[in-house]
Amino acid sequence: MKELLPHLGKPRPERADAARNRALLLETARVLVAERGASDVTMDELAARSGLGKGTVFRRFGSRAGIFQALLDEEERSLQQAVMGGDPPLGPGAPGLERLIAYGTARISFLFDNHEIARATLDGGQKAPAGESPLSRLHIRMLLGEIKPAFGDLDVLAAQLTGALDGPLMLQLPAEDLSSATVERQRKRLMHGWTELVTQICGP
Repeated sequence: MKELLPHLGKPRPERADAARNRALLLETARVLVAERGASDVTMDELAARSGLGKGTVFRRFGSRAGIFQALLDEEERSLQQAVMGGDPPLGPGAPGLERLIAYGTARISFLFDNHEIARATLDGGQKAPAGESPLSRLHIRMLLGEIKPAFGDLDVLAAQLTGALDGPLMLQLPAEDLSSATVERQRKRLMHGWTELVTQICGP
């Protein structure tokens, strides 16, 4: 079956200098996150470290939350590329159930690896979003169509499985569960839970 995944919106064409500024700001943001964590990154510091004016930062991203949303979107595109053209079982070429297990475990790892940035996309004045990835539901629905589990409504099942991955999961876990002492244990538990869930629903 042909992959029919939704491509994340492509940025509008930019002037060369605008594109350079955007790339510089995102790379500077990554460095600052690695140095001190996303919660301590400020617009003033981002402007100073990048050598650009604060007005340029606001024009590019609108707000502090917008910077982290742009970082998260770039990581999402990398996951999408792996799903569409990477090695199996995450990419094409493996049986549907294997790909479904691989996608769920990859998505869980994505959320663990990016949980701090995901939290920083919230501006403090809004509730946690529903958090559904543009990639997840259509991809899961496509795989369910290939697997053909004994379930009456595959659209509903796809929505429910998407919710199991994108609650948003990492925004609901307490910060202590994401500490260095417990993060790998939590990651493995959730991956194991996903594998058991879809195997029970979709297995022979």
